[in-house]
Amino acid sequence: MTRSRDVPSLVANAREGDPRSVARLISLVENGDPALPEVAAAMAPYAGRAQVVGLTGAPGVGKSTTTNELVRALRLAGRRVGVLAVDPSSPFTGGAILGDRVRMQEHTADRGVYIRSMSSRGQLGGLSAATPQAVRVLEGAGCDVVLVETVGVGQAEVEIASLADTTLVLLAPGMGDAIQAVKAGVLEIADVFVINKADRPGADNTYRDIQGMLALGERAAGDWRPQVVRAVAVKGEGIDDVITAIEKHRTWLTETGELRTRREHRAAAEISALALGTLRARIGDLHEGTALPALATQVADGDIDPYAAADRLLAGLDTRRLA
Repeated sequence: MTRSRDVPSLVANAREGDPRSVARLISLVENGDPALPEVAAAMAPYAGRAQVVGLTGAPGVGKSTTTNELVRALRLAGRRVGVLAVDPSSPFTGGAILGDRVRMQEHTADRGVYIRSMSSRGQLGGLSAATPQAVRVLEGAGCDVVLVETVGVGQAEVEIASLADTTLVLLAPGMGDAIQAVKAGVLEIADVFVINKADRPGADNTYRDIQGMLALGERAAGDWRPQVVRAVAVKGEGIDDVITAIEKHRTWLTETGELRTRREHRAAAEISALALGTLRARIGDLHEGTALPALATQVADGDIDPYAAADRLLAGLDTRRLA
């Protein structure tokens, strides 16, 4: 086993806060390394110990600046922080700028902060496919809080809600965000709305619009009502209010048992994603054989229907596994 895959040593060093070991473990996750199951097994005892906070919103609302200021405030409170910043990848070259590491340079020398930029690699939903397992690595590395900043998203990319304990949706005045928030998706996923750049004209209107939309929603007694806070992240203003809202939501999650429910849903989504990934890989292997082309010919000729063909394909996969 090469040094980069010496999982027990990497995990032990990561637990001591060694950034290079954390980086190698996340690289194993991103690359789908054969050692990944061993990594997951080693990290399993430390799962669920970190507070996972997601930040999402349209491009230009100040997600990275807000993340940077949250890191600063959390470190002043003595908490270890991990940051996963997902950047869009090019549909042509597959590359990504990964600019968030540049924006957060002031924290790079702080051993209590780990920042990782990740390419979305074409994954829809605002995250990378490796993000859930990368969160587990940071939990295992002893982070108290993990901040996950998504790709700049619209109203449909809401995958962060299935990963985070608390989801922040950032808005900015003058960008049509109040109207966007009315649309299905974004309004439903927000636990906290942050109106950033609140010193700009129109901030009061945006605040009132969001509050008005929230007032129209139906909630049972005891349900969480999303908080709406204002901030000017570039000046460090309002960040304490954002953290207060996050902690208030954390208290509600714990007292109602919703935290446990959300984490069980998160685990179910991870299991499903891994199982589907394995299934896709096995189906991909069949492209090199004769089973899938033969079934495709039969469907094209009208000899069998696609549902029957799919059943035969799955039966063949199960036979191969048992063999």
